[in-house]
Amino acid sequence: MPKTLIKSRLKAFNLQQGRCIYCELPVWLENPEAFARKYKITTKQAKFFQCTAEHLKAKQDGGKDTVSNIVAACHYCNQKRHKCKSPKDPIPYKHYVTSRVNIGRWNFGMSGIGSCNVAGRINF
Repeated sequence: MPKTLIKSRLKAFNLQQGRCIYCELPVWLENPEAFARKYKITTKQAKFFQCTAEHLKAKQDGGKDTVSNIVAACHYCNQKRHKCKSPKDPIPYKHYVTSRVNIGRWNFGMSGIGSCNVAGRINF
């Protein structure tokens, strides 16, 4: 991973207080085992919550590895967004994910993590 992308991901992670931009659940950067212990989930479940650098404007569409184009997203949300035939733009995708989390129909690895209804919602 390029150094600029690593720095942008770290900055986004810190700005978002270690939470995914889409589901607003906690993410981890370095230690899945400690994350799993903290939230009482398996290491396999913790892998869904690995912090990824999410490009708001996809690289294939001309997006860059810049701080203004990178947010922190959990592996699960990032992968689900880009596996769609026509990926949603970030804001509609966030609304979609939030609605799914609120009814318990998103990222089944999150049992034990808590709900997405946390103080200080993340906005773009």
